Amino acid sequence: MARQGTDPGSEDLTRKQRREQARAQRRALEEAEAAKAVRRRRLIQLGGALVVVVAIIVAILLATGSGKKGPTSTTANEALNSNRSSIAEVTTLLNGIHQSGNTLGSPTAPFTLQYFGDLECPICREFTLSTLPTVIARYVRTGKLKIEYRSLETATREPETFRTQQVAAMAAGKQNLMWHFVELFYHEQGQEDSGYVTESYLEGLAKQVPGLDLSRWHTDRADPALAEQVNTDAQAASANGFTGTPSFLLGPSGGKAEVFSPPSFSEPTAFTSALEKVVH
Repeated sequence: MARQGTDPGSEDLTRKQRREQARAQRRALEEAEAAKAVRRRRLIQLGGALVVVVAIIVAILLATGSGKKGPTSTTANEALNSNRSSIAEVTTLLNGIHQSGNTLGSPTAPFTLQYFGDLECPICREFTLSTLPTVIARYVRTGKLKIEYRSLETATREPETFRTQQVAAMAAGKQNLMWHFVELFYHEQGQEDSGYVTESYLEGLAKQVPGLDLSRWHTDRADPALAEQVNTDAQAASANGFTGTPSFLLGPSGGKAEVFSPPSFSEPTAFTSALEKVVH
């Protein structure tokens, strides 16, 4: 309901402005993170040039070969192999760690990290693939920390798509497999703003989650409590001034959580050094 005395379209405009502001902040962060990697990229450029030359030679040899496999078959095989690799990585990362709903880690862990993310956010993907494995291995697997995944729309263009994808992840959480779904989503994340998140894409992810009952997953996605949780997460993010993802709250389990602002999302050492000041 629009506030009395205001333009009914102002609320939608404000939401759009916030989304654009978050997008601008995220892109600025992407540029900052990219700048940190320039030095590292320069060091491997010479080696990369050699790899390119070798790749060209191999491509020429393949092109002049028997041609028994067409481009479509090769692409499909590459995608299949990539998915298998993702499943293996995610299974190794999470195997044996307790999950409950949106939470990864022991229920008795003394500290809790709340991770606010958008499944289509490329910076969340970078954090999840580069830094989070170290956090999980060093702090979650050892029982020092548990992580709660929470939703905050920043990168996803359409609110309905955002709600659908986040609820799909939480529906897996009703079988205590949300973190498998989230990790697979980030591993297989598509091009931003390309509209890749479709029903087929989400079901494809669900089918890759080891042990997930697909029929129950479909049913659980209709649970209104999951959609309401998306709204609750957005309110919590707003209350803490979050406009970009990933964003974090950190504190003793059951106690007051404070905003946690690590110096880098893509450098595990920088992130864990900041985490170490609180989690011990």
